[in-house]
Amino acid sequence: MNIFSSIYGAVLYQPIANILVLLYILTGSFGFAIIILTLAVKAVLHPLNRKSLESQKAMTKIQPKLKEIQKQYKDSPEKQTKEIMKLYKEEKFNPFAGFLILFIQLPFLVALFQVFQNGADLAKIGPAMYSFVHLPQSIEPMFLNILDLTRPNIILAVLTAAAQFLQIKTATPPVPAPKEGEEKDSMDQMSQMMQKQMVFIFPVITFIVLFKLPSALALYWIVSTIVSIFEQKLLFSEKKEKNEIK
Repeated sequence: MNIFSSIYGAVLYQPIANILVLLYILTGSFGFAIIILTLAVKAVLHPLNRKSLESQKAMTKIQPKLKEIQKQYKDSPEKQTKEIMKLYKEEKFNPFAGFLILFIQLPFLVALFQVFQNGADLAKIGPAMYSFVHLPQSIEPMFLNILDLTRPNIILAVLTAAAQFLQIKTATPPVPAPKEGEEKDSMDQMSQMMQKQMVFIFPVITFIVLFKLPSALALYWIVSTIVSIFEQKLLFSEKKEKNEIK
């Protein structure tokens, strides 16, 4: 085991695994333990998620100016780059903010997935327990007496994909119609085509991934996605109110 695995286990996997077991002991339900832990994680990561959403919103706002610069200096790449960097500075926009935030969250999300995948298996999760956390004799994987969280569930996978579709649809800005007499360039058309495709591609990928994985992961995913939708709506409504006040 290398040092990175040790740090990952001690800082992320082990604490999350212990919290999940403690929540199961308190609630008596593996499903509710996952939901509560998911909500707690979303609360902790909310500042980062908000920054990511603000970055997406800011990119949408400066997109018309960005296209104008690209069009104006299409024959001078060096001048175009300088003007784009100047625009970013004026608008206080960091084009790498979204990637950085995702990179910071990624190890956390991987740990969550591993914990939820192994959570009901005492043989797998037992070695991660702290000395003061006493494992129950068994962890009941049934949720609401209808869902076995250790097995895949196609209905929950479909619902999660649908929630993913709604989240992406909510976050995707509408494509502005071209002005009269204005023609779209090939880059615009390609960008808009990719944007439309992503609305469907990610939900399909979500379904494919969850179709064969324990439904504990799907439960986490759908709860997390629903919370993300509310975060998006909250942020966009705040921005709208501020614009109306101005």
